[in-house]
Amino acid sequence: MNEVNQNVFHTSIPDFAIRQAKKEDAALILDFIKALAEYENLSGMVSASVEDIERNLFSDKPVAEVILGEYNGKAVGFALYFYNFSTFLGKPGIYLEDLFVLEPMRGKGFGKALLSCLAKLAVDKGCGRLEWCVLDWNTPSIDFYKSLGAEIMKEWLLNRLTGDALYKLAGEKPK
Repeated sequence: MNEVNQNVFHTSIPDFAIRQAKKEDAALILDFIKALAEYENLSGMVSASVEDIERNLFSDKPVAEVILGEYNGKAVGFALYFYNFSTFLGKPGIYLEDLFVLEPMRGKGFGKALLSCLAKLAVDKGCGRLEWCVLDWNTPSIDFYKSLGAEIMKEWLLNRLTGDALYKLAGEKPK
């Protein structure tokens, strides 16, 4: 993958390029999030709005970034990620929150190209890790990630506070 400029990454796949998302892409990003949620049978959990995406991804202090994969100029996939920090390595890392390619476009190498782009960003930024989670029932994705050399970290269990539990621990009343 060759970086042509700061925002566009060309791949070895004909007619496929990856670019950094812009504020104008907020509705498209939300559409991808909804499509991913539908694939994961979690549609009822999506409460994000276009305004949420614009505010949190495209403000002066964005909390995450998005790259879009485009085939023949049409967006067919996305990866949403943010930087974290490994205290053990003493280096930043990239955490991939979401990776999704539209179903008719799967199997063409687009998902791998998006992950390769993130790996290049991680290397270029001096990161020590690229990490993500996968649902335990998603065998096609698990097999795909293993084929890339990813290690499934079975000994680590994801913990989450959300909703009332988050507010309770914060000593706040739910909104």
